[in-house]
Amino acid sequence: MLRKLLAALGLAMLATGTAAACEVDRPINFAGLDYDSAAFHTTIARTILEKGYGCRTDRVPGATIPLVNGVARGDVDVIMEIWLANPVQAWLDAERDGKVVRLGTTFPDATEGWYVPRSLVEGPAAKAPALRAVSDLAAHRAVFADPDDATKGLFYNCVPGWQCEIVNTKKLVAYGLDRHFTNVRPGASEALVAAIDSALKRGRPIVFYHWSPSWLVGAHDLVRLEEPPFDRETWARMLAATKPEKATAYPVSEVVIGANARFAATATAITGFLRAYRSTSADTSAALAAARRKGITAEQAAARFLKDKPELWRRWVSDEVARRVAAAL
Repeated sequence: MLRKLLAALGLAMLATGTAAACEVDRPINFAGLDYDSAAFHTTIARTILEKGYGCRTDRVPGATIPLVNGVARGDVDVIMEIWLANPVQAWLDAERDGKVVRLGTTFPDATEGWYVPRSLVEGPAAKAPALRAVSDLAAHRAVFADPDDATKGLFYNCVPGWQCEIVNTKKLVAYGLDRHFTNVRPGASEALVAAIDSALKRGRPIVFYHWSPSWLVGAHDLVRLEEPPFDRETWARMLAATKPEKATAYPVSEVVIGANARFAATATAITGFLRAYRSTSADTSAALAAARRKGITAEQAAARFLKDKPELWRRWVSDEVARRVAAAL
């Protein structure tokens, strides 16, 4: 039995090569953003660092704004999603002060908007066929009735602490919809997605903000409501105003990896990998939608991606690192 164990150990060493020694002698802290695309990419990056670079990693849970502040302080080393078209002010301030840096591109083509079920606005049974744009929502508020206030409808916003919650709240004011809709802001990502998914499955009218890549947008037949075309000056004035009078559609966003500047300067091999990291919205949505159909988590979907799509992630690392990751998988 001992001889068999030693032989197996020898084969494993031949397969993986010399064990990697991480250039950081402590756990690398990743921002634990509380939504599925971020969980997916965070798990991919952590797995490659652990299996390919011999590093220890950890996940710091939280919402976007406090986690970005953590990256600026150095309490968090890496955050896998910074949406450049709609960044939190904390990121802009930290980048201006040289406390954070951009690394690779998680995906270059993310989108955001306000959605309704297609069956609500199209087809012979549509309850609101005239609803095509955000400017039509006030006239259709009864369709989205708030059970606690008969004069208003319900609008499902983001979780407090997310930048999109701030933007959507300002949009409600700018479009004059704050008088006609209750601004619903669930306390957790899971609660938000569960409420939207439940309404869509039951055929109930619902208007909500969401983003892509996301399994929710990929799994349901939705219509994104029309808004005034994106205009950078209007967008900037909207964000700066306490009570904006004009709003604009979300822009298509490049989403990048952010890191603490001191960490990036010292962990050059790790940040080299993260600078090479690049995915797409389509690849991410496909992986998340497949995971949802199979009843597995975003983290499990990441493990499946690493096993099934080596031709994608091997581009980000050296052949030696790729061999270690593949052997571990």
